[in-house]
Amino acid sequence: MPLHEVKATHSAYLALREERLGMEEGYRFLDEKRLILAAEILDQLARHERLMGEYRRRAAEARAALAGAVARYGLEGLSLYPASPAPPALGAPTTRSVLGVVLEEVPEAPGETPEDETGPPPSPVDASPEGDAARAAFRALVPLAQRLAVLVGNLERLRREYTRTARRARAMEDVLLPELDEALRTVAAALEEQEREETLRARMPRVGPP
Repeated sequence: MPLHEVKATHSAYLALREERLGMEEGYRFLDEKRLILAAEILDQLARHERLMGEYRRRAAEARAALAGAVARYGLEGLSLYPASPAPPALGAPTTRSVLGVVLEEVPEAPGETPEDETGPPPSPVDASPEGDAARAAFRALVPLAQRLAVLVGNLERLRREYTRTARRARAMEDVLLPELDEALRTVAAALEEQEREETLRARMPRVGPP
């Protein structure tokens, strides 16, 4: 029943109070959940920034190595330089749940991938330190990009849940709780008026038959 159609009775007033208490408890839960999700988002962002800093540093090294290799071979010659085997994919990350949001955990330190895990790279016809350095530098970017992708996925899931939680909390704070408060005031005022009328009727002298 819409709140504006609630009848002014004691039972209706008690029901509204009980509903108000339950909604206030729900709002407190949502507000706390919002704070916990925000803290987790900040933590994931800090991890992302640290790893992104490492990625940018390695990417700059890779660009410098590429420039050296291009200077030695030229673009066409370097395109014939055999690439390294792709590094092994990350193992299955561990997962944990933050208020229903599944987060994946990966090591923050990138770590090096031993060459013997994927076999030695193909031997180029015209091998050089510049070519090997460029090949190794770009190969080292792959695990970092994989870890960054995991963190971005965590952040996206947290963002969606935070948005839903914040929307529900605002709806309770700005709409539902004020409507319940107004309905409680209206019913309480009507009950007080009814009590005053009953008191006045009780005090009025009864007029009997002559």
